[in-house]
Amino acid sequence: MRRAAKVDSNHAAICVALRACGAKVQSLAGVGDGVPDLLVGFRKRLACFEVKDGSRSPSQRRLTPDQAKWLAEWGEFPVFVVEDVESAIHALHLMGDAIPPGLHPQTSEARRA
Repeated sequence: MRRAAKVDSNHAAICVALRACGAKVQSLAGVGDGVPDLLVGFRKRLACFEVKDGSRSPSQRRLTPDQAKWLAEWGEFPVFVVEDVESAIHALHLMGDAIPPGLHPQTSEARRA
């Protein structure tokens, strides 16, 4: 029997913000097996968003083994790791441009680097 999906505390706020920007958002959090939390459609493009809680320690924001396995199998498609509303909206802007496939860590630290 499958347990209820655990979502990060910022999951709902990120969904609301993405929709306010005109994106279509489907939560996939209940799927499990390492599948990213969100399927996002924007400007005729699709991407997956993995939501991490930016207020947690870096070790608690790492990809789980199931998430890493899923990414290895599906990494030819764009996957954004977002930690807050700001990084999620930034990912939308990247979706509007031609983005290369693979993992796009849109965390605050990655943008500053």
